[in-house]
Amino acid sequence: MQELETKKKDIVSFFLKKGLLLSSDLLNQLNNDKFFEELCNLIGSTGHEEITVINEKIKALLSQPQPEKLNWLEMEKYGVISEKKGKSDYESVVKPTIQKPETQGQNDVKIIFSYKSEPGKKEAQDFIDYFNARFKSIEKILKQRQELQATISINRLLSKKDREQIAVIGMVRDKQQTKNGNYMLVVEDDTAYIRVIVNKTKPPLFRIAKDIVLDEVIGVVGVNGENIIFANNLFCPDTPISKEIKKAEDESYAIFLSDLHVGSRYFLEDDFNRFLRWISQDLGNETQRRIASKVKYIFVIGDLVDGCGVYPGQEKELTIKDIKDQYNECAGLLSKIPQHINLIICPGNHDAMRVAEPQFPIYRDFAEPLYNLPNAIMVSNPALVNIHSSKNFPGFDVMLYHGYSFDYYVAEVESIRVNGGYDRADLIMKFLLQKRHLAPSHTSTLYTPDSKSDPLLINKVPDFFISGHIHKAAASNYRNITLISGSCWQGKTAYQEKVGHHPEPSRVPIVNLQTRQVKMLKFGT
Repeated sequence: MQELETKKKDIVSFFLKKGLLLSSDLLNQLNNDKFFEELCNLIGSTGHEEITVINEKIKALLSQPQPEKLNWLEMEKYGVISEKKGKSDYESVVKPTIQKPETQGQNDVKIIFSYKSEPGKKEAQDFIDYFNARFKSIEKILKQRQELQATISINRLLSKKDREQIAVIGMVRDKQQTKNGNYMLVVEDDTAYIRVIVNKTKPPLFRIAKDIVLDEVIGVVGVNGENIIFANNLFCPDTPISKEIKKAEDESYAIFLSDLHVGSRYFLEDDFNRFLRWISQDLGNETQRRIASKVKYIFVIGDLVDGCGVYPGQEKELTIKDIKDQYNECAGLLSKIPQHINLIICPGNHDAMRVAEPQFPIYRDFAEPLYNLPNAIMVSNPALVNIHSSKNFPGFDVMLYHGYSFDYYVAEVESIRVNGGYDRADLIMKFLLQKRHLAPSHTSTLYTPDSKSDPLLINKVPDFFISGHIHKAAASNYRNITLISGSCWQGKTAYQEKVGHHPEPSRVPIVNLQTRQVKMLKFGT
């Protein structure tokens, strides 16, 4: 008996060195030398900073082809994932970033980016690293321009002669209008800062300066003065003019929903049920039903539920006052969507999670019924996914962003404010594409700094840029990027009346992926 206990202690010690804690049920089975050997081979040389508990479910993996590296940190979810999603245990653990409903064949959904990070304390240095990472990334984009290939660091300007032609790249630290009506910017890099004068006698340049916001990264070409630059040209990182416009080989459709606000007394349930009947081919004429039969993807861009405690007095406007019950009701509605349609879901500011961006995928603890939907694919806000790829087609890159920063730019950017404001989601989206960032100004959204990279940076130029938040459906095109703002399924609230929102509910943008044509379906009465 003592020999057996000694052997168990040795086994426990062996796995602890690997960063793995054995459950008691598995420990009792490791007396079998063959099983012990197989398990050791499976683990290989993997080690971890965190202890992970493994149990007897690991035995199922031993009969599968062995992967190069197991995702051990997902082992706690192991049984739940396989039971809920109907996938093999092996696929759930080894392939967590590609989700493909069995009925979809080659039309899978690949998650290119969905934010994940380990929890931890944030310090001042994290903000410094965050902005440095953003600066370096956008600097690389700007240096692809011929005019900015010979840029120099700002501290080297001190050695330059007056009236010499120079080019710098910097982050906008300050922006003011002088008594003479000119704009004076202060831009900085990691070496120093300098003032930039944009003269009102240069109207095209002056218009660009008018739309510059704090903390964005720009390129400046001009003439050097005494600790000042007289700008002759300003450059935003922007997107390439020559971007290819992709079109699918077959007639397939993608639909974009947003801001359901299930649980609100303003939720337009009858309108949404009309949509569900149409997508199930129970409503509409022959042509409309044929289109419904060819829908392959439905995107839901945040605010699935109205939430609880989002704003003072909200409980008076709720028909469902428990957040889990709201998600139960929402999942019940979405379950009526045919299961052969991929359902890609990201959160918004009303969902039950942190408001600070990037937002993780909706928390499973609150929204388990959504995860139980066999065709649901949960991603972060923002996220980047690829859809409809095949052997001969690379698919479409779709960037999802709920749009919490939109309010700031409607208020602060004159060209957006005077040309429609909240009624022109396309102008806001175009503006952010030009800046190559979803929230370039420090105060434009709540955010959590990532010291390694900036998750709100638009690094890869998408084929589709999809948003919601402002409850106004819109569709446009910018440099072969399709811009789509989802509508909402909520009537006008007292708050929207107060701030001047004019929602257009119950509208559904639908895209023919073969032609890239966008149409607006109306399900309101």
